[in-house]
Amino acid sequence: MNAIILTAYILAWPVLSLGILALLIVSLVRDIRHSRKTGEEML
Repeated sequence: MNAIILTAYILAWPVLSLGILALLIVSLVRDIRHSRKTGEEML
């Protein structure tokens, strides 16, 4: 039982990191689309 909990804990971190990375990429793509649509610069 202890090994299952440890395995789940170790495997949860990559999933959590992937979710955060996906959120950042989606936000970046939205910002790029908005800046192109309005003609503004990103920086």
